[in-house]
Amino acid sequence: MRLKLIAGTVLAAVMAGAASATIVGAPVDGALGLQQAVTPVMENTVSFHNLLLWIITAISVLVLGLILWIAVRYRAKTNPEPKKFSHNTLIEIIWTAVPVLILIVIAVPSFRLLYFQDVIPEADFTIKATGNQWNWTYEYPDHGGFQFVANMLEEGDITSENWEQARLLSTDVPVVVPSGATVRVQVTASDVIHSWAMPAFGVKIDGIPGRLNETWFVVPEGNEGIYFGQCSEICGIRHAFMPIEIHVVPQEVFTAWTEAANEDPYAASTVLASYYASQRATRVAAAN
Repeated sequence: MRLKLIAGTVLAAVMAGAASATIVGAPVDGALGLQQAVTPVMENTVSFHNLLLWIITAISVLVLGLILWIAVRYRAKTNPEPKKFSHNTLIEIIWTAVPVLILIVIAVPSFRLLYFQDVIPEADFTIKATGNQWNWTYEYPDHGGFQFVANMLEEGDITSENWEQARLLSTDVPVVVPSGATVRVQVTASDVIHSWAMPAFGVKIDGIPGRLNETWFVVPEGNEGIYFGQCSEICGIRHAFMPIEIHVVPQEVFTAWTEAANEDPYAASTVLASYYASQRATRVAAAN
């Protein structure tokens, strides 16, 4: 109960001063395509997606054209006496060789992207994420070992006046990382299989009880903001209600946040409130 009261007090303080927070990674009404890529992994994923889109479009247009051509050219009215043959060597060579070439064109960037995603570079620090029914527990072993549980904000707690929040995506305590840092994320689960997914980062990895999986991301400087993800593995009745909220902030803000979080992670959001309030004041001053 005490922690809930602290969290509520901190949330009210944050909501009063964080109007300048920028939501970068979140669903947008009427949008088409993938979310804005903000990490090297996601940028490569989008490039590979676009390559496949061109290939799939070309194949679809070719097949549709062949169907229309055959339907018109070889319809019964113009061919009352159909030809009788069982195969054509040239056509069989073409429809065997061309798909093989297409698969090779797809395979090369595909393997390159898989290797880039799988091999974790030297990380600046590690975050451990544990999936529970139905929330996430986070631990910062390289910053004192503090941990906290991030629960989804209920709809009645959402306000759009001063705090940029998203229904079913905002949490009472966000994950905080610095821009420009390479972050290793270790993912596991305490009960059933969950999946830690952050679309704008190009990250999606299962959390399996008794097993530790790893992934990584780095958000370059200049892409500070708020990013949202969700559990992407059907994990029970409240599967749709265990979101992921990450705040990417400058290094000095992250350092101050970790120092405060070592004292009380549920009250450390006051550091974010001060940061966002200063950003808002700077923009207001610039506008005037």
